[in-house]
Amino acid sequence: MLNVLTWCDHEDPELLGPFEQANRVRVHFKDIDSTSAVRTILHQSQAGDWDVVIMEETAAPQLAAAGLLMPLDPADFPSDSVPAAIASPASGSYQGRLYSVPEKYGFHAVAFNQAHVSTQDMQDINAIWQPRYHGHIAIYDSYLPIMSYIALALELDPAHLTDADLPALQDKLAALRANATLVGDTASVQQALADGVVDIVVGGGAWTTAGVGEGGTVSTPTAHSDTATQRPELTFTLPRQGGIRWQHGISIIEASQRKALALAFAQYLRTPAAQARLATSSCFWGMPASTSAPLDADMKAALHWDQQPAYIAASHPFPVLDDAMDTKLHTIWDKVMKDAATPDQPGGGDNGGETAQP
Repeated sequence: MLNVLTWCDHEDPELLGPFEQANRVRVHFKDIDSTSAVRTILHQSQAGDWDVVIMEETAAPQLAAAGLLMPLDPADFPSDSVPAAIASPASGSYQGRLYSVPEKYGFHAVAFNQAHVSTQDMQDINAIWQPRYHGHIAIYDSYLPIMSYIALALELDPAHLTDADLPALQDKLAALRANATLVGDTASVQQALADGVVDIVVGGGAWTTAGVGEGGTVSTPTAHSDTATQRPELTFTLPRQGGIRWQHGISIIEASQRKALALAFAQYLRTPAAQARLATSSCFWGMPASTSAPLDADMKAALHWDQQPAYIAASHPFPVLDDAMDTKLHTIWDKVMKDAATPDQPGGGDNGGETAQP
């Protein structure tokens, strides 16, 4: 058995089946919803409990510094078909050694129903604070990407925030929360947008709209439905001020007793076929790291395939903050969400992880 800590998009039988059959092994997975959850699980585990972890790639250096990850050989992971900015080893390296390789990415920006919301309007990051959108907004319940996105609206660098920036961030978050009707996790905001409960998802991207049908159900190619065109009015964009890029990376646990099998699984996830299945997962869609993934024209259109070079250039990777600043941002988030919650207005949850899925 191969034990994997992973997001929900890695659990489809269509993805795991070919690897399990080829290697005569069962892949056992445990859902994670944050990188802090990964750290907690690994610190509490015994040697050999876990073999592979798939998480936000910028978290890899911290885990590597703690001795929790195995160094990887770049030669085992050819990157010819991966865009240079995605393939860059900088995010997944520590002290000159590679500990994580990318396999899927996407953006936290703005998703919306273009039948009700002007696409041109959404090109300005500040449009979501306009009174005309009051009650038509959902906020993705993950404090770091949303606080980072708000920083962009304030013309701040999300990776280099200071204490002097915090009052403006808190005020801007409070104003956004006042304009929103709900704060929810991946499935909640997908469904709210699909059902017309809201017209805008702050923090949304392809993961919020691509493949999403009636009731917020995410379809896959194996579902025999025209997934990419089911809801063509649901779309997303990166405003001219940019967005936040999430990027899932594959790492092997240093204490694994099945390192060869773990490496084989990591390499499998980078094959074109596996990349296509990851891109069109039943949990959420996203861009495959490899441009060789065999996706059809409709799937690529839903993912905004042709816009990726511009999106990547305009996006900021997940910021790596020191513990003090991370705690301060989380405290602001919790305070604003708690203050905003009323019996008639759903409040935000307390997502304890700095990088919730996707």
